[in-house]
Amino acid sequence: SPTPVKFYASVFGGYDDNVNTNNGPKEGSSYVGGNVIADYTFGDPRLQIALNAGAGGVYYLDHVTGQDYNIDLKGALGVTYKSSPRLTLGTKLLLEYLTEPNFDNANGLNSRNGNYFYTDDDFFAEYLWSRRFSTKTSYKLEAYQYDNELVALYSDHFINLFANEFRFQMVPTTLLVAEYRYGIVTYNNEGAVLVPAQLGQPAVLLENDSMTQYILGGLDHVFNPRFTGSLRGGVELRSYDVGGDRTSPYFEATLNYAVGRRTSVGWTGRYGLEEPETPGAQSRTTFRTGLRAKFDLTSRMSSTLDVFYNHDDYHAASVTFIPFTEEAFDVGLGVRYAITSLIGVQASYHYTEVISDMSFRDYSRNRFSAGVSLTF
Repeated sequence: SPTPVKFYASVFGGYDDNVNTNNGPKEGSSYVGGNVIADYTFGDPRLQIALNAGAGGVYYLDHVTGQDYNIDLKGALGVTYKSSPRLTLGTKLLLEYLTEPNFDNANGLNSRNGNYFYTDDDFFAEYLWSRRFSTKTSYKLEAYQYDNELVALYSDHFINLFANEFRFQMVPTTLLVAEYRYGIVTYNNEGAVLVPAQLGQPAVLLENDSMTQYILGGLDHVFNPRFTGSLRGGVELRSYDVGGDRTSPYFEATLNYAVGRRTSVGWTGRYGLEEPETPGAQSRTTFRTGLRAKFDLTSRMSSTLDVFYNHDDYHAASVTFIPFTEEAFDVGLGVRYAITSLIGVQASYHYTEVISDMSFRDYSRNRFSAGVSLTF
């Protein structure tokens, strides 16, 4: 009988033309790498469990400045338990220890700055009060912790987010939602000196701890059995422990479309305040959007496409900081050919570009790789 545990392994090699995401002269290098992923799924009418764990790495063969390897350790757990016909409990946990920046995650750095730990954990309870009315109460923890002490000084932080949704089933395909969220951002080194006092200018301190209220409305809609969408929009009210208040519109949306048996597409969009990840900035207003697509070209050949775009407006925390705008593009394309049901060959291309008003933050990067993958 089929086993609920699957293993995926791959070995590969390639070339990276800007290993350290430098603005100046690029340092390119060939590399070798590999990874192993274990996937476990279990389900019955009351309990659903999905567990995923992976370990991988990359070693750069040429001598590059700084760290000549990448680490990629990940673990994810999803559990949904139907405690009663009215009450559903669940959790989604994600823990990662990485080197490469991830443009799919808000609040992190967009360049390579050593190893870092990232977690995004959700806990929720849904209760059906009547045939049409239900609530969903949730708690989310998000955190970034960098090994590089200089980066950690201004980037290490925790976000605690409490939320409650009030849901009304208007028609079988449309769920109306009113939502309130309350977020608390805590920096590990709040109050630390980022730039010492000089030439009559006061010292620049890290003063980014804040509390944020979100007042949102939206809907979840089923266009057809293969096409679903979710939308939330409203206002974001942020109050800093030091430095006043800031208000911004807030928007988030997702669309998922199974075009056919061989093609699926998922889109996400978000606009609102995020953590600035640069010294001297109080916050940034960000629009981020991403597209993930999978195409099975034939019964043996498949391809994937990931496209992400961010637009950031950085806001000053002190008179010595100059506000600036930045854009980031991140595109990945992969192709796999299954020689047998267990063995396949694959190739990929990854392009990243950051364009900033602060020219020293600009960089572009191309990565190519090819290898062999196993499934068992």
